[in-house]
Amino acid sequence: MSNQNLLSRSLQSVWHPCTQMKQHETFPLVPIARGDGVWLYDAEGKRYLDAVSSWWVNLFGHNNLRIKDAIKQQMDMLEHVMLAGFTHEPVVELSEKLSKLTGLGHAFYASDGASATEIALKMSFHYWRNSGKSNKIKFISLQNSYHGETLGALSVTDVAIFKDTYAPLLMQSAQMPSPDFRLSEAGESAEDYALRCAEALEFYVSEHHHELAAFIIEPLVQCAAGMGMYHPVYLRRAREICTQYEVHLIADEIAVGFGRTGAMFACEKADLPFDHFGKLREHGATKVSDIADFICLSKGITGGYLPLSAVLTTDKVYQAFYDDSTAKGFLHSHSYTGNPLACSAALATLAIFESDNSLQKNLEKSAFIVNKMQALTNLPIKHLRHQGMIFAFDAVTQNAQFSKLSYQAALQRGLLLRPIGNTIYFMPPYTITEDEIAFMISATYDVVKATQ
Repeated sequence: MSNQNLLSRSLQSVWHPCTQMKQHETFPLVPIARGDGVWLYDAEGKRYLDAVSSWWVNLFGHNNLRIKDAIKQQMDMLEHVMLAGFTHEPVVELSEKLSKLTGLGHAFYASDGASATEIALKMSFHYWRNSGKSNKIKFISLQNSYHGETLGALSVTDVAIFKDTYAPLLMQSAQMPSPDFRLSEAGESAEDYALRCAEALEFYVSEHHHELAAFIIEPLVQCAAGMGMYHPVYLRRAREICTQYEVHLIADEIAVGFGRTGAMFACEKADLPFDHFGKLREHGATKVSDIADFICLSKGITGGYLPLSAVLTTDKVYQAFYDDSTAKGFLHSHSYTGNPLACSAALATLAIFESDNSLQKNLEKSAFIVNKMQALTNLPIKHLRHQGMIFAFDAVTQNAQFSKLSYQAALQRGLLLRPIGNTIYFMPPYTITEDEIAFMISATYDVVKATQ
């Protein structure tokens, strides 16, 4: 089938996400026929390097044989069974592995990141209600935060383009100053700015804790804010503040989990010398459970193969729902909860991390990419930055169409970028090679130069 045929049919039948469809009159859709490694191919054989992992989900490359084989084997056993009243081996094994990795247990499953946010918000609210504190019904998040686009998730999101239209439908929440280092004063270090933001958080929480259920936060990187990165001291202080004032901390690791920040989970990089019960941890190691009461996971959890999300929480939260009364149980579900095929893809993805020593290899690859990106400093850019396998810079330009034009210019050069405003970022599959990295950086250099 030709590219043109597929384009025509898609425009007539598919309503694409986060898209003004009329713009495709001048910015055509890109028809993709297959993928292999970091490359996407259209029907006529033109290829594009997927520098954004297809919205940050594809960890180990397209057409990964190990993940595909795991799904195929599971298809021969069980494709789906409802998780209400039934269970199965893939969901149990995945829950056990995630619990071991995070220090949190009792995994509750959904299909996507926004649904995970909804679950965490509802679970926090319901915990306080079951605990006799039904006045704790409000939530706080960071300025410029993004947590999804369903109504609950959108209520704690602070990105105007997503939120403003639907504002009349949303519950009210408050936004705390973002510790994104780009917002600091001249001469102020990232750490000092993060601590200043934490002081503002503490002031607000001290005044409103009696009505606050939870603080939801994207650890270390606010992705939709243009890859806004901040000092990990903020996570340490946020945990201490939430503990002191009895407010849950929800770690939204939907985008930054599974190795994106260099550790398996971003919360592990908070480097807490003490856990939030004041007890010195052996070896000073930080677990997710040292920082978060809830963790939301999705995107990379299946390596980009099937929709899946999970929320994990503490024994204390779980026990608040354990009761003879159905009304005290957590009242949330969807038909494909804990789908065996998706769980098998997630298990295969976790197995690759372990067998390939992926986190260590990513540290080496990250250093290589950072070195190559120094060539971009010859361009009018600022805030060249990275966190693990997330890389970004901000173009200095007055061109209001920079994002669209640079996206189009990149496609012409065989590169898939998806700029956020003036921010160009890379979040490539972990399988990207040195030659492919060199191409990615070189093509990006040409893109920025051509669209200033």
